[in-house]
Amino acid sequence: MMIQRAKRHRFHFLVFIFSFLSGCQQTKPVPKTFPISVEVEKIEPKTIPAVSEYIGIVQSSHEIEIRARITGYLDTIGYVEGAFVKEGDLLFQIDPRPYEAALAKAQAQLAREQALLWQNKRAVQRFMPLYQQKAASQRDLDDAMASEMSAHAQVMEAQAQVTDAEINLSYTTILSPVSGLTSAAQYRVGALISPLQDKMTTVSVVDPIWVNFSISEQDILDSQSQIRQGRLIFPPHEQFGVELILGDQTLFPEKGIVNFASPSYSQTTGTLMVRAVLPNPHQILRPRQFVRVKIHGATWPNAIAIPQSAVQRNQKGSFVFIVNANNEAEVRLIDPGPWTENEWIIWEGLTPGDQVIVSGVNKVLPGSPVNVMKERSIPEKERRGRSTP
Repeated sequence: MMIQRAKRHRFHFLVFIFSFLSGCQQTKPVPKTFPISVEVEKIEPKTIPAVSEYIGIVQSSHEIEIRARITGYLDTIGYVEGAFVKEGDLLFQIDPRPYEAALAKAQAQLAREQALLWQNKRAVQRFMPLYQQKAASQRDLDDAMASEMSAHAQVMEAQAQVTDAEINLSYTTILSPVSGLTSAAQYRVGALISPLQDKMTTVSVVDPIWVNFSISEQDILDSQSQIRQGRLIFPPHEQFGVELILGDQTLFPEKGIVNFASPSYSQTTGTLMVRAVLPNPHQILRPRQFVRVKIHGATWPNAIAIPQSAVQRNQKGSFVFIVNANNEAEVRLIDPGPWTENEWIIWEGLTPGDQVIVSGVNKVLPGSPVNVMKERSIPEKERRGRSTP
């Protein structure tokens, strides 16, 4: 009996303890969800420069192969190989003595023919009064006049030979036809030079300088599509400005313009070759040098741009979080377009006045309460960089 009573007391005690603990758990307060601190950017449409970037190769704007026009032995190399030469500077001197002798011979022949012409003129002058006095026949006068004309033709031929000899003599001195950088001399002093041989050297004009780069067909089609939709504007008369970034990431000090675009695509690469011209007074740029080419002039009018860090992706596509009227994070699907170094142009999904979360994005979920700590706006000058046209 005592044992049964003890068991009942223990059972009631356990029931009491269990009920007490359950009551304590039910009265424990539920923690509240605190707002997440974020930074936002308020959407303000702006005109943003559409800067495109490509890899370019520097090319001489005028490259001339120097070749001999006559045969002779090389006497002098008159320039420092690889140095800059001015127009008219001596490059090579071929032995002129054979050509000086040929000129003297031609001049002597000319003098002889001029003497014969004088003699024939005097004969005509003598026969003319004799013919008038009937002391000489018509045939005699005609023969004298024919001899004069023949002598005159011989003088003209001799004069042409003198001119030819003078030209050949001038070819023994090879001067630079332009100002530019020289390549190595292909022949040494004493070598026999002839017009049938390869070039003797090359002079490359480097001021102004050309830069060639290629634009893909897809980039061009995208640009044309954006223009038709009013999203992109080219500069008047398509006068694009050019800046160059050198291999050490410094900006080339001179600016240029695009002055040529190929009328057809390359069948090999599917790209369009474009050429820019820039001043190069200090010879910083050299032919076959690689540079980064930035093309300026086009703009995106009334464009909406946000930092790339604000853009997220899921199975439905690209989206951002915005702060709605209830200070909650709301998902907004977007249609992103071209991108710059720091921002993404957004074609659809955002409207002026929207507050896009740009910092703290990884902490928020749809419907999460947020606390806007800072509203920032990117200055217009920072909306630059490489972009797809």
